[in-house]
Amino acid sequence: MDRTGVLISRGGPGEGVRAYEEMTMTTLLNDLRYSARTMPRRSSGLTAAVFAAVALCFCGASAPAQVDPTWLHSYAPEVRERGVAWSTSNCHYQPMFGERALALRKGVMRTVVRFGEVKIDPQGACSPVMYEREEEIYVILEGNGILQYGEEKVPVRRNDFMYLPPGISHTITASTDRPCRLVIMGFRIPQGITLDEPPPKLVVANMDDVKEQTVEGHPSSVLYKLLVGDRKSKRDRIAAGYVVTSLFLMDFAPGGTNTPHHHETAEEIYLILDGHGKIVAGGGEDGVEGLHEAHAGDAYFFRLNCTVGFYNSSEPGAKAHILAVRSRFPFHAEED
Repeated sequence: MDRTGVLISRGGPGEGVRAYEEMTMTTLLNDLRYSARTMPRRSSGLTAAVFAAVALCFCGASAPAQVDPTWLHSYAPEVRERGVAWSTSNCHYQPMFGERALALRKGVMRTVVRFGEVKIDPQGACSPVMYEREEEIYVILEGNGILQYGEEKVPVRRNDFMYLPPGISHTITASTDRPCRLVIMGFRIPQGITLDEPPPKLVVANMDDVKEQTVEGHPSSVLYKLLVGDRKSKRDRIAAGYVVTSLFLMDFAPGGTNTPHHHETAEEIYLILDGHGKIVAGGGEDGVEGLHEAHAGDAYFFRLNCTVGFYNSSEPGAKAHILAVRSRFPFHAEED
């Protein structure tokens, strides 16, 4: 349970929230029943009135009261496969957040449509998809493949990352006798934002070719690879996002941290690729950071203004890498 009172379970954050809501309702009603039995008779009328009012609030609705968490958690190895538009018998999707994910909470994610892992069997292929008002980023974690972008077919390999704009068909296949594994992330582009024609060629680069650097405002104990930024970016390898403001890779030294912080106008997702440490997710009324043990495969979604950060293990030689993405919200037309 985080310090905002939202239970997030390893197997399914959405289920954890519902369980907490139901537990809270049951506990409160049981406490009131106990009070009705144990309070002096002269108070029983008031207790009954309170009980009736509370029962009406909780039970009058068809579902428990909704709690909006400030952050969500998912653990990739335990995420079940779900069918989506591009799924086939040899293209498997494990949703961590957004579309088809247990962590889906209506109204919590404003720009993130999907974030998850795709595994393609050797020589397998996903179905083509096209989104009118969504932009996507693919990051290849393992294996090789062929990315079909419109009529173009582009070989892709481990550590490649690519920007897929709205309005063009795309799909990916595993090109060898080994599986291909990648992270897919999609973001909703608000109505009223003018869309350009998709680039004629796939916009792709490889993380190995991006230099590490420090970022102003963060300690030198973490180095950044700035991968994808918005269309006005001058520092990222790819400048293309309508809603995406930053895709980056963080490399933490032993005991390193990116200093807990928050973003007033951005949602953010962290995916731990390797190493272990403690994620900072939210905080309590006492001002203490919400610290959570984190290992490879842990993923966290952070709402606007949620405190976020990471403390790497201080063990000698300990390293950790986190893939992170931020998307802008709210999005004002004048920013187009």
